[in-house]
Amino acid sequence: MGKLEARHVPENALPVIDISGLRSADSAVRKSVGDEIRAACLDLGFMYIVGHGVSAETRSAVFAETAAFFALPEERKLALDMKNSVGNAGYEPMRAQTLETGAPPDLKEGFYIGEELSLDHPRVLAGGFNLGPNQWPEDVPEFRNVMSDYYDEMLVLGELLMRGVALSLRLEEDFFADFCTEPLAGLRLLHYPPQPANAHPDEKGCGAHTDFGGITMLMQDDNGGLQVMGADGEWLHAPPMADSYIVNLGDMVARWTNDTYRSTLHRVVNFSGRERYSIPFFYSGRLSHEVAALPGCLPDGQTAKYPPTTVEAHMRDMYARTYV
Repeated sequence: MGKLEARHVPENALPVIDISGLRSADSAVRKSVGDEIRAACLDLGFMYIVGHGVSAETRSAVFAETAAFFALPEERKLALDMKNSVGNAGYEPMRAQTLETGAPPDLKEGFYIGEELSLDHPRVLAGGFNLGPNQWPEDVPEFRNVMSDYYDEMLVLGELLMRGVALSLRLEEDFFADFCTEPLAGLRLLHYPPQPANAHPDEKGCGAHTDFGGITMLMQDDNGGLQVMGADGEWLHAPPMADSYIVNLGDMVARWTNDTYRSTLHRVVNFSGRERYSIPFFYSGRLSHEVAALPGCLPDGQTAKYPPTTVEAHMRDMYARTYV
């Protein structure tokens, strides 16, 4: 198997969880979904979710607007460069980020959308990380409405999933309520060109990394390319699956659980020969929220592997490491 290749896993071996049960009035049904989430987190460390409640029409519209934006001339995209934004919102040019230490810059371009906050909003004036107004492309008329509506839907889904994570850890369902209050979240639109025939041996669409925050909900197109490291240290394909999201846990959940749950290492190699689009939503939580090992994840006599931190301190550190 080549350096950038991965093993194909039979579809019936991948964890697919119907999370609609988290909305049930029956606590036993909600607990059952929590148990499924726990099993997936302890095994492969990622899962597919269905029953998420986001319509096919909404998802198709988001992909259509994403493709329309990336088809704009480079100068129009650069006019919205995220460097012009106090909240790191806007366009990220090709090869602007290096997620894997020692590897070439990532072969992708992106567009970031966060919570829409004016420059005079108290949380922006206080210097909150990645907070401020978004930048919107006037050349794509429906872009703002489609993305804003989708962002709001994903906030609801993120909070629901955090309730599921709490249940999976044998905690009260609302354990993460403060974390879910005024959460830092980011909608990221990504475009990966095909892997070049003459690429550097370590060049990838996205270098191997773990996600920084709480949970990531990924919508990918039909072209594939996502690879996830399994518990055995082998790279596995995470192929597109109809009407699903891929959910993986970020570094904050690893800190909370003292590595009982893993923050899933993953990368992207676009061997499809076609343009690939993927749309992750990062749910990172309240900036002031403390992230420290949960008592239930510390066996008697053991100390926490990680010192306490806050969401904001952690996110600032992660961004500083990955931008060149």
